[in-house]
Amino acid sequence: MRSKDRISYFYDGDVGNVYFGPNHPMKPHRLCMTHHLVISYDLHKKMEIYRPHKAYPVELAQFHSADCVEFLQRINPDSQHLFPEEMAKFKLGEDCPVFDDMFEFCQIYAGGTIDAARRLNNQLCDIAINWAGGLHHAKKCEASGFCYINDLVLGILELLKYHARVLYIDIDVHHGDGVEEAFYFTDRVMTVSFHKYGNLFFPGSGDVKETGEREGKFYAINVPLKDGIDDTSFTRLFKTIISKVVETYQPGVIVLQCGADSLAGDRLGCFNLSIDGHAECVRFVKKFGLPLLVTGGGGYTKENVARCWTVETGVLLDTELPNEIPDNDYIKYFAPECSLRIPTAHIENFNSKSYLGTIKMQVLENLRCIQHAPSVQMQEVPPDFYIPDFDEDEKNPDERVNQHTQDKLIQRDDEYYDGDNDNDHNMDDV
Repeated sequence: MRSKDRISYFYDGDVGNVYFGPNHPMKPHRLCMTHHLVISYDLHKKMEIYRPHKAYPVELAQFHSADCVEFLQRINPDSQHLFPEEMAKFKLGEDCPVFDDMFEFCQIYAGGTIDAARRLNNQLCDIAINWAGGLHHAKKCEASGFCYINDLVLGILELLKYHARVLYIDIDVHHGDGVEEAFYFTDRVMTVSFHKYGNLFFPGSGDVKETGEREGKFYAINVPLKDGIDDTSFTRLFKTIISKVVETYQPGVIVLQCGADSLAGDRLGCFNLSIDGHAECVRFVKKFGLPLLVTGGGGYTKENVARCWTVETGVLLDTELPNEIPDNDYIKYFAPECSLRIPTAHIENFNSKSYLGTIKMQVLENLRCIQHAPSVQMQEVPPDFYIPDFDEDEKNPDERVNQHTQDKLIQRDDEYYDGDNDNDHNMDDV
């Protein structure tokens, strides 16, 4: 077991400044609240903090169709009425509205997950965190469920350059359908999703019978759950299944999507997990000692999202946090109690022991169909995506340089490695 994990944490303040609209449940402001809470507990002193690069369109097109990326880059609130066919084709509109700085928002959260994967690949950290990422519903050619670009798929594609097998685990209340679909036909990625299923709950997929196809048969695992599942039921099932998955599949790296809409009292959720129950899943995955990429995801009661992801940052740092929230810029959101833990609700758990036992048996039976970890003949690893540097001589001295560009030009003097082959020269300390 490693004596001390090296943790890289990715954050760009601009990601929390966008606004989906007045009645939209997705509030990126929750990311600012999370970051300030992390800082108020002094967790930033225990990890390396980076501002991610903004993912280039050609990087996003490693998974998404080029025409989809191009349209996301071009469209804005003032021009959307001119493109009704494209809006329908790429599924933009009510759930996935066009808003100011939408494409930059996608570039930042996707860049964070891609950068996190690259640092893990280059063994510059043991755990990488991007709470802005985890937008698991986006498809190759269309937006879905508040997700425009699927940063998780892009991060996994990056990890596959160095790892024969990647394990993806999703504890969002919604099925991780976009990630599952992207890797449904391959054994190089095993997807495991714990989610609410039934009664037309979004996105409508994720039955236990959906297990993958062709080379990917049995490499998609779905754990469909009913309303009201509590800490005891959820964590017991999670640990049993994930233990067997890791033993059977033997992944080289794990990607963990920590959607916080599975918490009790979420605006769109229907589970009854406490923050400690949710965080126990993170603690359990960390104990395997494998390289780990952790992202956010759903979560629509924003003060509880901030609480949850701060506690989980502490878990990843092996740091117990006091329950009283320290003073910070967003303290009023946590009033009047100003406490880190939240009570669970007094609601019925519709997941009977017999139901959960049946699901568990079906999943374990499917896992038995995998004889052993697939062997992969690794080809020469392609280079990390080439991003051209600024040419100091060609810059126009009269041109105004924005803050993000200035940050990119600051060189760190405490980096692990400095040289022409440094794959992390696009990440900045903040």
